[in-house]
Amino acid sequence: MQHAVGGPLPPPHQPGHGPASPWSAAHHPVPPGVPHPQVPPPHPPMPPAAESTGHVLLPPGGPVGMPSAPPAPGTPDPSSATLAVLLIGPAGAGKTSVAKYWADHRRVPTAHISLDDVREWVRSGFADPQSGWNDNSEAQYRLARRTCGFAARNFLANGISCILDDAVFPDRPVVGLGGWKRHVGPGLLPVVLLPGLEVVLERNAERTGNRRLTDEEVARIHGRMAGWYGSGLPIIDNSQLDIPTTAQALDKALSHALATPLTW
Repeated sequence: MQHAVGGPLPPPHQPGHGPASPWSAAHHPVPPGVPHPQVPPPHPPMPPAAESTGHVLLPPGGPVGMPSAPPAPGTPDPSSATLAVLLIGPAGAGKTSVAKYWADHRRVPTAHISLDDVREWVRSGFADPQSGWNDNSEAQYRLARRTCGFAARNFLANGISCILDDAVFPDRPVVGLGGWKRHVGPGLLPVVLLPGLEVVLERNAERTGNRRLTDEEVARIHGRMAGWYGSGLPIIDNSQLDIPTTAQALDKALSHALATPLTW
């Protein structure tokens, strides 16, 4: 008998209802003094809640709010704070490499949530934007952003910082920053990583698979990203910076953002 996906499982076989299993107790006599297999012995008393194992109650994830009190005097230290960071930049900017390094070298638990990784969870039916942008690729990007947002909120609710990376465009505020603000919360700290076009083209040429774009597409994306200048968001030009130095620049930008919160 088939059951609908997501429907309840069929009830277990009960004695006296339908044919007995060939492996039932009727074929295996039970020695005296041994409890019948259909009547399990009483369970031992459960240990106190403080001593029980196997179940950890996690706080639910909610929107990340802005700090309720002004920061303490001095320069805030972002390396020991629980933060939600959105690293923005074009393909080839080094977002993923910098985000991984930054998360690896913090003094507090930190997760890296990659939009591309989550988007590529879709195997059968994956909508590759390189084959042409359509409703399916748009829907899968939006679904991946929402999934990343849920993950970020749950990590943060349980004391784990997170850094997300995405190619967010300034000319699409509803889908871009507005979408991330809805998914994570107003406490999200956006930082733009924007090296020069020549550097981006070189880094993109080293990519493989569906993450490598044509030079024309890279130039088009880079041109749109230039719209972040004048937006008020912190921008890091990492054209001449290696990954550790870029991570240091990211900490500096986050420290400034914590001291003078940006309204966006």
